[in-house]
Amino acid sequence: MDKLIFATNNQHKLEEVKAILDSQFTVLGLSDIDCMEDIPETADTLEGNARLKAKYIYEKYGFDCFADDTGLEIKALNNEPGVFSARYAGEGKNSRDNMNKVLQKLQGISNRSAHFRTIIILIRNGKEFSFEGIISGNIAEKPRGKGGFGYDPIFVPEGYLTTFGQLNADTKNKISHRAIAVNKLAVFLKNAK
Repeated sequence: MDKLIFATNNQHKLEEVKAILDSQFTVLGLSDIDCMEDIPETADTLEGNARLKAKYIYEKYGFDCFADDTGLEIKALNNEPGVFSARYAGEGKNSRDNMNKVLQKLQGISNRSAHFRTIIILIRNGKEFSFEGIISGNIAEKPRGKGGFGYDPIFVPEGYLTTFGQLNADTKNKISHRAIAVNKLAVFLKNAK
């Protein structure tokens, strides 16, 4: 079975991606290759951050790998928090604080449309490939559900009445922005064999 390095130390992301790719690939996180560094995400785009992480692992460790960056983009907030989603309320990367900041900024605003966008950059045999996943929805009035992570308890995907935080993992892993991007990656890898 093919091995893939996913340039992340985020266990939630790793588990999501493993669940999606499990039958085709063995997915390893950074801890599996003894990389404990916090790779800087200093780019001003999701694509740029994903590229920084993938290049860092490829150049330092020599492994083909992929990295992602995800942003919640809210129309009424000029697509904030976007590339700053993880640290929207500060460098502590506290999900509750991030959600509270979004909800506070949206007080009194009726247009709560938003989308999650994931960009994956794959480096394979020295070549770079890009995959994107987007899911549209709305921001709830308050957090609902204990599942998922990040902004999941306040994001209601289009066609659903529940937040990502209320959906079971199997359903979320079929419809999420990350699932869409990872499935594009999987199709590419399958066809590249």
